[in-house]
Amino acid sequence: MGSGGSHMLVSLAPLYSFLSLLVGATMAYHLRLSFQSDPQGQGEGDPRQLFASPVVGLIGKNFAVLYDVEARNALLRGEASLPGGAVQLRGSHDVKEKQGEVAVITRLGDPSYKLELSSLVPYNGLPRATFHFPIGQVSVEEIRNEDEKNLSLSGIAKSDFLDGILTAQYYENDLNLRYCYKDDELTLIPSVSLPSNAVSLDFKRRFSPSDKLSYRYNFYTDYWNAVYKHTVGKNFKVKTGYDSEVRVGWASLWVGQEDGKAKTAPMKTKLQLMLQVPQDNFRNPTFLFRVKKRWDL
Repeated sequence: MGSGGSHMLVSLAPLYSFLSLLVGATMAYHLRLSFQSDPQGQGEGDPRQLFASPVVGLIGKNFAVLYDVEARNALLRGEASLPGGAVQLRGSHDVKEKQGEVAVITRLGDPSYKLELSSLVPYNGLPRATFHFPIGQVSVEEIRNEDEKNLSLSGIAKSDFLDGILTAQYYENDLNLRYCYKDDELTLIPSVSLPSNAVSLDFKRRFSPSDKLSYRYNFYTDYWNAVYKHTVGKNFKVKTGYDSEVRVGWASLWVGQEDGKAKTAPMKTKLQLMLQVPQDNFRNPTFLFRVKKRWDL
């Protein structure tokens, strides 16, 4: 084996050791299968598929393996804490791409202050450093552009302001300011991006515990979208909406909580059915579905 292959093995060795430690330390696993429909296909030789993008996952408390059946690729993810919990370790590895990432998070005295160092494996530059503090976080990382290396600064901070929450987010010389006011019936979220001066407004109105209307308007592009949501109990939801940017109306049915896990869904199965109707071609609607199923081992 040449020097390049030897370097690869040496670079990946710490990650493999770390993931092996996690596998041995994890006791309980569950099996998860997810897939969705593909109404478009990839061309004349790849027609619409009823079952597409199947992913099989073996999930544990501290370790997970996600296998993409079509790509024949596995993603390994794991995390662990050293005794006392002051230092946390996190790692991931893409088997096909032969790339991964490792991170170390340590508390700085007060648990609300943390320092995170993360790096790609194999190593290709300085690690990204992220400082977490009570109202946000700031990150510094090395960005490579052709033969140049530059340091990039990004961050986010939140604070109470006028009975709401003011959020400032900075990334690649763009600053986004967002204010959120929320009560039991009304949510109002104006935001502005600098230096482009792009302004948008989000409006949400709750008519009852089971009915809610959401509306968003972008003053910079004149695009808007609206969504009406109706819930039935905890595990059933119907949503309908329209997006002016893509000129599509749609309706969807959720079985299982939309943001929840399959573990808490009926029969440990999450299901989404969606109908999309293009405004310019309403005679040719599209039907999609997405399924996620869990088995405890």
